[in-house]
Amino acid sequence: MIATSRRRLYVLYLVVAALLLGLLVRTWYLQVKTGPRYVALASSERERVVIEPANRGPILDDTGAPMIDASPEMVISVSLPALWRQGDGGAAVIARLAALLHRQPSSIKREIRLCTRGVRPPCWAGSPYQPIPVATDVSDTTALAVLESQRDYPGVTAAIAPVTQYQQPVSTDLAQVLGYLQPITAGEIKSQGLPATGFGGVDMVGQTGLEAEYDRELRGVAGVRRFTVNAAGQVTGTISNVQPKAGDYLVTSINSALQADTEQALASAVLSSQGAGNPVSDGGAAVVMTTTGRVLAMASYPTYNPAVWANGISEAEFRQLFGAADGEPILNRATQGEYSPGSTWKVTSVAAAVAAGYSLNGTYNCPAAFKVGGRSYYNDGSPSLGPMSLSQALVVSCDTVFYELAYDIYLKDHPQQDVVTSPDAPMQEMQKMEVAWGFGRETGVDLPSESAGSVPTREWLYYLWKDNAHQGQDWCKYGREHGSYLQQIEWEDCRSGNVWTVGQSIIASIGQGYVTVSPLQLADAYVALANGGTLYSPRIGEALISPDGRVVRRITPPVMGHLPVAGATLAYIRQALAGVVTSGTAASTFGGFPLGQVCVAAKTGTAQVTGQDSTSVFASFAPCDNPKFVVVMMVPNSGYGASVSGPAVRQIWDGLFGLEGHKAALPGGILPGLPHMNKAGVVVPPSGFGPRPGARGAGSPAGGGGAAGGGGAASGGGAAGGVGGGGTGGTGGPGGEQG
Repeated sequence: MIATSRRRLYVLYLVVAALLLGLLVRTWYLQVKTGPRYVALASSERERVVIEPANRGPILDDTGAPMIDASPEMVISVSLPALWRQGDGGAAVIARLAALLHRQPSSIKREIRLCTRGVRPPCWAGSPYQPIPVATDVSDTTALAVLESQRDYPGVTAAIAPVTQYQQPVSTDLAQVLGYLQPITAGEIKSQGLPATGFGGVDMVGQTGLEAEYDRELRGVAGVRRFTVNAAGQVTGTISNVQPKAGDYLVTSINSALQADTEQALASAVLSSQGAGNPVSDGGAAVVMTTTGRVLAMASYPTYNPAVWANGISEAEFRQLFGAADGEPILNRATQGEYSPGSTWKVTSVAAAVAAGYSLNGTYNCPAAFKVGGRSYYNDGSPSLGPMSLSQALVVSCDTVFYELAYDIYLKDHPQQDVVTSPDAPMQEMQKMEVAWGFGRETGVDLPSESAGSVPTREWLYYLWKDNAHQGQDWCKYGREHGSYLQQIEWEDCRSGNVWTVGQSIIASIGQGYVTVSPLQLADAYVALANGGTLYSPRIGEALISPDGRVVRRITPPVMGHLPVAGATLAYIRQALAGVVTSGTAASTFGGFPLGQVCVAAKTGTAQVTGQDSTSVFASFAPCDNPKFVVVMMVPNSGYGASVSGPAVRQIWDGLFGLEGHKAALPGGILPGLPHMNKAGVVVPPSGFGPRPGARGAGSPAGGGGAAGGGGAASGGGAAGGVGGGGTGGTGGPGGEQG
């Protein structure tokens, strides 16, 4: 018995010894082996970092007047972690704050909830640890009520911060081009190597438009101040202090007066068409460019006031911006819309015909209909006009002339390759010319989203058939030989959808069928026609200027290529388009216009679309003998080019040159030089170009003061998803058109 007790005592001794040994080893490991690491960690915890936001640079028009800038305002923001620490999750704080701001608590709760799956705007897309702005431009009395009663408002702060200002009316006229800001996400901070500032003003990132394209230059560089604190949180020293660097000013080539005229003319065209009984559901777009590739105006209808993003967008506002029921105003139809160009396309068909050996001095027949394989293709109901030149075919927009040219070229164009079994099938001759004019690919404009349009080549046809015969639209499953019209087409496409037919060539020659373009693409092609063959990648930005007035970078439209068309042929086409306005399809549209002061050349287009009214298209340039500007408008589901878009384009020319009682946006057609900054830090218009009515000068970006009451504040901005590059429009039907 004694021996057993003794053995147990020995075991206990061993256990205690083992525990002591383990404790000694652990102590040695912590103090000796890993001691330096914990010392470093302890030291780092006494270092604090304060990020000071940089001021975002403004976006200016061509004379230096701001379209978007910032001004200092008192902003009230809320910290989610502080609310979460409250016993009721912050409900009482939100209720008191809502009463102070004369708002409903539910509206504040919607704005500060996090944007996660299933949560629709309004919501907060930024970091949950970043102060969330809930009210801007608040009174001093309201701000003091928050700062002096922190016990009643834990987690609520007030501070002076730069708040985005949208200057009217230009910001609404140009909303889709300017874009909007959104709180920066953790992913964007990581991918771009940016500091999480704790201030909404610097944590905003451009999501669309120029705000996104030039975001890095506009955002500037945040300041970083590192200092040490003791255990009580008191500052004991400064390690480093790097001041913030304000963002650059972006000077654009947008002429705000011309932009207003363009938007108004476009809106009038759409509304007048609606008043005539045409349900214009797809809006429309217009573009004004110089023949050197600069964009002077870009309008998309319907538009919206971008200030809707400033104080948190509501769910109803979000649905209105992105919903098809309201015309999807967020969409930039000038770059993202895809529409059939109609007869404005015929300039490429003339160039292709000449390249194929047809003479500019030849004579071509214009019958009322052109028959191929038992099918008739009509000249939009017009009677036979007899023999004519290619110039006259453009002037009167005779479809059947181009039908016959397309048919003749089709017969010689690798007919053995018309059954397309590989994406490597050769491109058709007419389509080579169309692609060379910049169609079927993005223009490369300095905006983040645009559509490439569609040029139906053999390669294009191969992928269309491959993606839809047994998948996608699944023609073979849903097609019916004796079903509805659509089912019959699907049944036929299932069996011969990979065959390039003569009908496709004929319809494509007049800019219909599967041919689609964006308004910007069409304008850019007419720029090349007008300037003698140089195809540019359009640019809206003109220069970046630092806050101290130094020109950081001049932005010049790059040359994309040159049209494979002789100068004489382009001159021939330009002369024909001058005749369109004096004696052709646009003669009635420009009746009484002072062509003696400004000669305008143009081409009308009326593209038929299955199940809808025609797309009205009008492409023009001026002056005829020395083109400086191009104006294009496209209004889908509206009517003839000469009756809907044409009169609106005439108004734009009136506004540009100051004709027929209009004030000139560019007197004498002279463009302003680059604005500069004076010694006071104010942007000064170019010599001879004073501020436009209602415009104010752009000074140094608003200063973002320190956080009062120990909290940061955010600049205005809503939370919503970015916009993709979707397109609108449809494919044309089998009918012809005569401008």
